[in-house]
Amino acid sequence: MSLLSVQNLRVRYSIAGPVKAAIAGLHNRFVDAVIDVSLEIEPGSTLAIVGESGSGKTTLARAVIGLTPFTGGNILFDGKNPFALGPHPNRAYHRDVAMMFQDPVSSLSPRRTVKSLITEPFVIHGLRDRDLGAEAHRLLSLVGLPSDFAGRYPHQLSGGQARRVGVARAISLNPKLIIADEPTAGLDVSVQGEILNLLGRLQAKLGLSFMIITHNLAVVRHVSDRTAIMYMGRIVEEGPTQALFRTPRHPYAAALIAAQPNPDPARRRSGPVLTGEVTSLRNRPSGCEFNPRCDQAREICRISVPNAEKSATGQNVRCHNPLW
Repeated sequence: MSLLSVQNLRVRYSIAGPVKAAIAGLHNRFVDAVIDVSLEIEPGSTLAIVGESGSGKTTLARAVIGLTPFTGGNILFDGKNPFALGPHPNRAYHRDVAMMFQDPVSSLSPRRTVKSLITEPFVIHGLRDRDLGAEAHRLLSLVGLPSDFAGRYPHQLSGGQARRVGVARAISLNPKLIIADEPTAGLDVSVQGEILNLLGRLQAKLGLSFMIITHNLAVVRHVSDRTAIMYMGRIVEEGPTQALFRTPRHPYAAALIAAQPNPDPARRRSGPVLTGEVTSLRNRPSGCEFNPRCDQAREICRISVPNAEKSATGQNVRCHNPLW
């Protein structure tokens, strides 16, 4: 059984009230930030969500953890619906699912010590039988920081140290799933490698599952078991990471992979090239949302949204004219 199952999830935002919409002549006063997203995460595995800025990656993550209400679909965790009683998940869900936010420094309160920050989840969940000092030292040891860091404040930490503190806070309650939003953002390349290796060690030691939100394809290839490519709120391709990188079937996925920097100056870039800008969600194209930027587009692409179909290599692809 999957640890996390997301089924046809939809997140919709209102851009104007009914009166303002009527005055402005808006036919649709809503925008869909996430549309019909379905995905699975197995215990102990890593799923990466990839896409350009504004593709809906972070909105999806916030909906899964319960920070953003969703307007359609369903979320199951360990076979149960944590949102069954309303738009916010039950308390036990927030013990089993933790989030690492994108900015490692600004996500930490500047007025609190590292000890206070990483042991706060124990206080929030009423676990008063814990020795917070001992827990702080245990967590710091797990993320590779000396115990004397417990008395430091966020402004006394480097970006890499702040990220380790964020990891310590995320694992404090022994969650089953961690949602990591751009876990290597703003870090030097060498520090990025250290953080990724740390997450890998913790996954092996604690049996963690990860949902990683990123636009860094080098990170994806290094750490994820499966990858989902998002475009304008919809997953256009999802499958085993190695198969997706080897033979991407959606033109958007192929263009993202082809755009990766290559350190070999003698190797010429090949594959589709992304042109134009992402269309505003307020002016979502009809049919396949990628069709205005796709050199493979046909008439049907401008009329009909493609269904997801599974390829022989295990990828689920939404495309009327897939590659390969």
